[in-house]
Amino acid sequence: MDTIFSSSQALLNVHSGITSNVGFIWQQTRTPLVVPLLRMILFVCLALSFMLFVERLYMGIVIAFVKLFRRKPEKKYKWEPLKGDLELGNYAYPMVLVQIPMCNEKEVYQLSIGAVCNLSWPANRIFIQVLDDSTDPAIKALVEKECRRWASKGVNIKYEIRDNRKGYKAGALREGMKHSYVKLCSHVAIFDADFQPEPDFLERTIPFLVHNPEIGLVQARWEFVNADECLMTKMQEMSFGYHFTVEQEVGSAAHAFFGFNGTAGVWRMAALNEAGGWKDRTTVEDMDLAVRAGLNGWKFVYVGDLKVKNELPSTFRAYRNQQHRWSCGPANLFRKMAMEIATNKKVSVWKKFYLIYSFFFVRKIIAHAVTFILYCIVIPATVFIPEVKVPRWGTIYIPTAITLLNVLGSARSMQLVVFWILFENVMSLHRTKATFIGLFESGRVNEWIVTEKLGDALKTKKGLKAPKKLHFRVGERVHALELFVGLYLLFCGWYDYLFGNNRFYAYLFLQAMAFFVVGFGYVGVFVPNS
Repeated sequence: MDTIFSSSQALLNVHSGITSNVGFIWQQTRTPLVVPLLRMILFVCLALSFMLFVERLYMGIVIAFVKLFRRKPEKKYKWEPLKGDLELGNYAYPMVLVQIPMCNEKEVYQLSIGAVCNLSWPANRIFIQVLDDSTDPAIKALVEKECRRWASKGVNIKYEIRDNRKGYKAGALREGMKHSYVKLCSHVAIFDADFQPEPDFLERTIPFLVHNPEIGLVQARWEFVNADECLMTKMQEMSFGYHFTVEQEVGSAAHAFFGFNGTAGVWRMAALNEAGGWKDRTTVEDMDLAVRAGLNGWKFVYVGDLKVKNELPSTFRAYRNQQHRWSCGPANLFRKMAMEIATNKKVSVWKKFYLIYSFFFVRKIIAHAVTFILYCIVIPATVFIPEVKVPRWGTIYIPTAITLLNVLGSARSMQLVVFWILFENVMSLHRTKATFIGLFESGRVNEWIVTEKLGDALKTKKGLKAPKKLHFRVGERVHALELFVGLYLLFCGWYDYLFGNNRFYAYLFLQAMAFFVVGFGYVGVFVPNS
């Protein structure tokens, strides 16, 4: 008994000693090291946050001017509908190539192929290319059969495959351009496998290119068929609303430049070829091409009232993979092209400044990093160090202003703004991680995972009786990184509630809850394994 007591006492002494040592080290380093370091990080984050606010305010002013004076592209550029000539007939229409890249798109391949084959354009003035990179032979057979079905109806459709997936989407598009019949085409339209253009798509876009030789790209807006499927898709629609309503519109109106969205757009072949064609050096081959073409002086037009239906990721795993690619790729492209942009002689200094500072640095780097670092790391940390004061404008005024400017394009979802803020902060964790991976070219920098589309499969599953027990792998449903950040925020909120004076605990508890909800997989549509 004495031995047990002695052992227990020894353990208590060791624990007390460790606690005393930790406390001593904390007291010795707190004032000379921790406080100045946290204060410096806070200052940098607030400065970056202010830069983001100024950028958002600038775009808000420009979009207000565009809407107020109704500066539609049809008024800025010459636009007249194309008509057949009495002598030339349909040959008055330019030859158009339509590319549909896909990979294992079993659920949606019929949607895009059917929509493109129904485009209103002379049959002898269009080539449709289905670029199938599918690795599943059964899916390949289905896609080829669909192409043959449309070919039997007189549609000029080509089913093209290759031996490997080198370069992923960029590689497939580049390979598709090598066929002899492509040389006959002066324009190329691109649609991903889940995109469904309206029949008049070419009739509304091609005239911009025909009548304005300086225009290299015409981009349409995306419209989501499953935006109301779940809370996650509704919040995605809110984020995309700002991108399409403000960012793309402002880029087109004020700078004749914006990032090509990779689909639902039409390129002038000359602009594409002059820029060097498709490159697979990053996972954002569309943005890469747009920047190179923009540096050659080509102008881009965004037609906001021309909408193309497509699908949002319905599962969190698909959305997270998509956001990794869309955050990592631009950062990596910025690393590769910053000096090329700065030393370019073909465009003005103002356009180079816009590309480097506004398009890349503020929107693709700062917007991701400052959201997570400031609101999920630094501000919570200040509850332990009352000497570091966060100004009210940094916690209330600037974030509120940025949020209001961000939701300009999503008026119908304003009631979800609180959920959207919390979810965006959670996603900023992955975007920040991906951004640094892209900047430093490490780890998953070139990872390309095809975004899963469910098409009509989800509706079918909903119509079936759900199984009582869902089978899933823990790694697919439980996300450790989100849970870790959630615990950190919960601890910070608890400490602030008991001992602090900042009164951040209400926000910290809500944000911790959001991280836990995502961490345990209770977001998005979960489709059980069949």
